[in-house]
Amino acid sequence: MSTATLTPTPTGPVPVRTHSDEGRIGLRANLRHIGALARRNLLQIKKDPESMFDVLLMPIVFTLLFVYVFGGSVGGSMGGGRQEYLNYLVPGLMAMMGMNIASAVGTGVNDDFRKGVMDRFRTMPIARSSVLIAKIVVELGRMMIATLILLGMGFALGMELGTSVAGLLAAVALSAVFAAAIMWIFILLGLAMKTAQAVQGVGFLVLMPLQFGSSIFAPTQTMPGWLQTFTDVNPLSNLADAVRGLMMGGPVAHSVWVTLAWAVGITLVAGPLAVSRFRKRT
Repeated sequence: MSTATLTPTPTGPVPVRTHSDEGRIGLRANLRHIGALARRNLLQIKKDPESMFDVLLMPIVFTLLFVYVFGGSVGGSMGGGRQEYLNYLVPGLMAMMGMNIASAVGTGVNDDFRKGVMDRFRTMPIARSSVLIAKIVVELGRMMIATLILLGMGFALGMELGTSVAGLLAAVALSAVFAAAIMWIFILLGLAMKTAQAVQGVGFLVLMPLQFGSSIFAPTQTMPGWLQTFTDVNPLSNLADAVRGLMMGGPVAHSVWVTLAWAVGITLVAGPLAVSRFRKRT
């Protein structure tokens, strides 16, 4: 009678993938991971459709509010009326849209850590950066939806495109590039703050001065001298002026290059810092 031989199961510690393994992941595998993680984020939105309320309603509310509350007075000071102000406002709101939606990236990252989702990602053979890039990809998609609604609202109210479809597409692309750069800052905030409420609070304190101390809602010529100095260096002013020029006509070269320089600079600084912080936390 034969007896079976049992092989003992190792009881040592389970090896954990080190950060050096991330460098061995090829570009194709990295893109595949980003796609899978992006689908996971989209499924979250599908399960929680209320998370799209800001994207669907914010463009409508802001357009109606500013056009019909401030359009008469601000448009009159510009030598026109509500129609003149509508043509001025919508490109500015395109510049603002990415900033508001970008804040959702920081709260989402913070919430994932609180729920323990990042602990599961830690054991998976994926690049750390792919988790963050996937979030940016999904938020850019949300931004495109908000931008389409904003443009649809603007044209429905009588906005006139002063250039061409190519100029409009260039304006949308420039807004998306700058928004992607800003998202790295909010990801860094989400990794640094303890709660999602703290991320929202700090984000609000950052966004409000940048948005209202810019040329998004009104021309800067009537502002005090010290505030005009701030608006001149405010990246949102350059973005709004660039988008406005691409859509309505006028000089755009300086504003476009300054906006791109801001986007590249923010990405080069905040991107590596966010990835490094993410590695330390996972």
